[in-house]
Amino acid sequence: MHTLGELQPLLKSLRLSGIAEYLPQRNQEAIASKMGFMDFLSMVLQDELLRREQNKFDSLFKKSGVKGNKTLEKFNFSFNPKINQQQIKDVAHGRFIDEKVSVLIVGPCGTGKSHLAQAMGHCALRRGIQSLFLTQTQLITMLQTSKIVGNYDKKMRALVKVPLLIIDDFGLKPLRSPQDEDFHELIAQRYEEAATIITSNLDFCEWGDAFPNKLLGAATLDRLGHAAYKIILEGKSYRAENSSNKKKNEG
Repeated sequence: MHTLGELQPLLKSLRLSGIAEYLPQRNQEAIASKMGFMDFLSMVLQDELLRREQNKFDSLFKKSGVKGNKTLEKFNFSFNPKINQQQIKDVAHGRFIDEKVSVLIVGPCGTGKSHLAQAMGHCALRRGIQSLFLTQTQLITMLQTSKIVGNYDKKMRALVKVPLLIIDDFGLKPLRSPQDEDFHELIAQRYEEAATIITSNLDFCEWGDAFPNKLLGAATLDRLGHAAYKIILEGKSYRAENSSNKKKNEG
C-alpha cells in the first residue's frame, strides 16, 4: 500500500498537481464520510480539472490586456439608468463570438464603454476564449512597429486569429494613410472569421470621418456593421461625477 508521501512524486510526474495539492485533505474527507472509491476518484479528478481551468484562465487573462476590475459585476448600471442593462447582459453571454460578428459600443466620454468592452472580454476569458484588448493607438503602433522590424505578416496573422479582439477608442485620433489600410486589412480578414468589439466616442454616422480614404472607410465599416450588435450609452460621465464629488469632499 502506498502512502500519501509516496504518491505525491507520481502525481507530479504525471502533471496532476491539482490532485497532489488536495489529496491529503480529500483523503481525510473520504475516510470521515466512508466515501466509496468511485466518488473519491470523481472528487480528486474534479480538483485536477478545476486547477487546469484556473491555469488556463490565468494564462489567457495575463496575455489579454484586460484589467482585473473591469467586470460586468463591477459595472455601476444604476449610475446611468438610460443604459439598456438587459441588452448588455444578453450580448455579454457571448453569442456574438459564436456568430463571429462585431459589437459596436458608442457613447460620450466616461459612460463606461471601455469598462463594458473589457467586461465582455472577461466573460469570454471565463469561457476559455482567447481575448485581446487594445486601444486604436496601441493597435496602429503595433502594426507600424511590425513593419519596421519585418514581421508585419506574422503580426497580422496573429491578430486575425484572436477569437475576440477588442479595439478601444476608435476614431479618437483620425487614421492616416497607410494606417487606414492596415486597419481595413485587419477588419477584412477577420470578417465572418472572428468576433470584434469596438468602442468609440463618435456617433455611428461619424465613423467614416476617421478615414482619410472615404471609399476604404466605407468598405471597412460595411464589414464591421454587418449583423453587428450596437450598444448606445447615454448619460453623464462617471469619471466627471467622481472627480466633482472628490473636489467637494476635499473642500
